[in-house]
Amino acid sequence: MRKILNLTAMLVLMGMLNGCANLMSSVTSGLAEDLADTILNSNDVDTVREGIPAYLLMIDSFLRSSPNNPELLMAASNLNSAFTIFTNEERGRLLSQKSLDYSLRAACARNKTLCDLNEAEFEVYKQRVDAITNKDVDIAYSLAVAWTGWMQAHSNDWNAIAQLGKVKYLMAHCIELDETISDGGPHLYMGGLETVLPASLGGNPEKGRAHFERSIEISQGQFLMAKVVFAEQYAKLVFDKQMHDRLLNEVLAADPVSEGRTLTNTVAQTRARELLAESDDYF
Repeated sequence: MRKILNLTAMLVLMGMLNGCANLMSSVTSGLAEDLADTILNSNDVDTVREGIPAYLLMIDSFLRSSPNNPELLMAASNLNSAFTIFTNEERGRLLSQKSLDYSLRAACARNKTLCDLNEAEFEVYKQRVDAITNKDVDIAYSLAVAWTGWMQAHSNDWNAIAQLGKVKYLMAHCIELDETISDGGPHLYMGGLETVLPASLGGNPEKGRAHFERSIEISQGQFLMAKVVFAEQYAKLVFDKQMHDRLLNEVLAADPVSEGRTLTNTVAQTRARELLAESDDYF
């Protein structure tokens, strides 16, 4: 099975860092917020990669004294999910499992009706998801992201892939509650989930395309990763070389410097170059 969504872990860096900043600001005043802003606006990917493990240890240490703090658990989930992009497959599976566990605990700590949500029968599951309101959209989105990353890391396990319907239902509800969260992140993820498979095998590429385009519209084209994933997930799936190359060239022509997006935009441009270099061979 294809990866559910390539490079999606980078999307949660924005939410993860802001979550950490909000959590820590009461302890360190504006220091955490300034640090988060600095990282998000950095174009030095290597430094960020080397610095994330320190955050992992720090968050885990905070959880020892506050094991049921939903904001802390959500930040820990997002951070572990974000770091999977920098690791090998084996470690990625461990981190994705840790991320999902933290996110499920965060959802339960915030709203008791969400406890053990992943174990509910589908009809019961839908009722519980439908009851999630806008005040909990952040934690619902964090759970959906962690769950998607977990499925991607365990894509060889059909028991994991069988949960695709639950994840799509949760992400769709996030869109209903707030489609603009994380620069249209729910639409970007849904686009990836709808293009996991070609139409002949049950996928819905055109529905995925609509989600990708809406994500790009929400960020006004400033979140470059959306165009990269659009090219890699949709254009390659339908063998549209013209669209594939156009989207990637637009990414490379854009200024990566954008408030809160510079880091992910820099990663997006690196990936765009890689995909363009492979384009003639693929198509």
